[in-house]
Amino acid sequence: ESALGSPPRRVPMDNTSPQVRADPVTFTVGKDDDRGEYLLHLRDYFPGQIWEPGMWSLLGGGREPQDTTLEHTVRRELDEEAGLHIPDLTPFGTEDAVDAAGATLPIAIYAGNWNGDPRELRLTEGVMLAWFTPDDLHRLRITTSTSDLVRRHAATCPAIASTLTSHVAHSSVAERRPASPSGTVPNVIGVHLYLERPDGTVLLGLRHPDSAFAPSTWHTLAGHCEQESAITCLIREAREEAGLLIEPQDVELVHVVHLVDRVGDQPRLGLFFRARAWRGELQPCEPAKCTEWRFWDPTALPEALVPYTQGVIEAIRAGHLYSETGWA
Repeated sequence: ESALGSPPRRVPMDNTSPQVRADPVTFTVGKDDDRGEYLLHLRDYFPGQIWEPGMWSLLGGGREPQDTTLEHTVRRELDEEAGLHIPDLTPFGTEDAVDAAGATLPIAIYAGNWNGDPRELRLTEGVMLAWFTPDDLHRLRITTSTSDLVRRHAATCPAIASTLTSHVAHSSVAERRPASPSGTVPNVIGVHLYLERPDGTVLLGLRHPDSAFAPSTWHTLAGHCEQESAITCLIREAREEAGLLIEPQDVELVHVVHLVDRVGDQPRLGLFFRARAWRGELQPCEPAKCTEWRFWDPTALPEALVPYTQGVIEAIRAGHLYSETGWA
């Protein structure tokens, strides 16, 4: 995985080195109640094969022999990846990146203004394109350096900077959006993997002793939904936490639990998906979170088990699709 590091360096944009990447900072002003927004690309999760796998990033790519300048590189990449044509691309700077082998790689950054619907673009690589304000970036899976780059650009663009200053001085993120009806409480969405072998045993993971939630306790493979669909979240978490490769067509919803840990806590909605097939070698890929994976007989589950997990396993075996727990 790569990560941008240093602030932009002003370097000549006609560098012909084949190692140079060129990425556009694509932004719009005067869209959606005059907020400046940035076009970001959710990349495929192919570690070792693509740049910043599974992350929100900028469109762009590496220089090819036919590119006579870096501007040609960035225009070709925009066209190939999204069918996007931006007339006013201008150099913004150069970032230093470090690849998986530890080599330094310069990335030329171009900025351009486009005001359109990314859903209408012809996306040929990655998962999706979407607009985000600089204030939205903390909600995304994005490298710190990429979000810093977007914020630095926003600070140099008067029309965007003025909206950011106004936002900081007079409003919060919640105030910029339509208010929810009185009494509405946001619910956290959790996605869980119910993995069952042909012999009926069920996969559980032992959470790290220092875990903030349920330390030294067994639990299903799970994670919180981010800016993604529930099934996309499930597939990502299975790959990140256990090295399992699951295809969307092999997933089915088997249970929904609506719960609160304690009265007054934020409510949670847990979606449990069964994977009918999977590939990969099961392993604790994030040992700081989960130290061990093991298949358990559902009639002889471990004593140190998250309570709602045990209830859900019993409900699934009984054929029940929905349950509630923790409500007074």
